[in-house]
Amino acid sequence: MISLYQLLQKIKERPGMYIGYPSVSDLFMFLCGYRRACQDMGIPLSDEEKEFHEFQPWLQKRFAINTSASWAKIILLYSGNETHGFEMFFDLFSEFLHERHHLAEKIPKGSAY
Repeated sequence: MISLYQLLQKIKERPGMYIGYPSVSDLFMFLCGYRRACQDMGIPLSDEEKEFHEFQPWLQKRFAINTSASWAKIILLYSGNETHGFEMFFDLFSEFLHERHHLAEKIPKGSAY
């Protein structure tokens, strides 16, 4: 089974194979279905999936908003349309990963963090 981030890369490269066309809302719904299928099969969250759950709060902080709206709705609000939102998701997600991994490199091993 491929990892979540590998799957996201495949969707980015060929959205038509997975979600029909580049749409941030359709990407969100696909990932909801992916997670539901994993739950139904009893597959526990991977480290990547746990990290991905932090994307929503990061995005809210990034745009300085407090909402119960999904990350897809937040992105759509700032992107203007589904296709640009799809592209914006990958830009923002890359930024999120860069910040998380850059921060992790600065924390000494064995630290309480």
